[in-house]
Amino acid sequence: MNPLPSLWGSDSPPRLLGSRHIASGELVFPALPGHSPLADQYRIEALADEGSLYSFSIIHPSPKSGLVPFALGYLDMEGPLRLFGRIGGSQRPVIGGRYRIQPDETYGYVFESVEACQ
Repeated sequence: MNPLPSLWGSDSPPRLLGSRHIASGELVFPALPGHSPLADQYRIEALADEGSLYSFSIIHPSPKSGLVPFALGYLDMEGPLRLFGRIGGSQRPVIGGRYRIQPDETYGYVFESVEACQ
């Protein structure tokens, strides 16, 4: 058994994995690894696949980096749980907008506007 859980579950479409405390119901992300001394107090479960954008910031990298501006934000999920991550797409993010969590090879996951995913 791999002691480090995958970031993503095997569902289709894939969903991020978190850990829920058995006694309190608190949900945490990422999922606790199997070798954690607390692992027997949690169960691993798939997170919701979308949430509401709580806040964001536009990052303007140095021109020397060659990187274009990008957005980082917090997504409020069921649980309750708040995730931090990169927001994909070229449109300005909207606070309160619905965003879906998508796998990303570079960052692990990104938030994409539900409208852009359709």
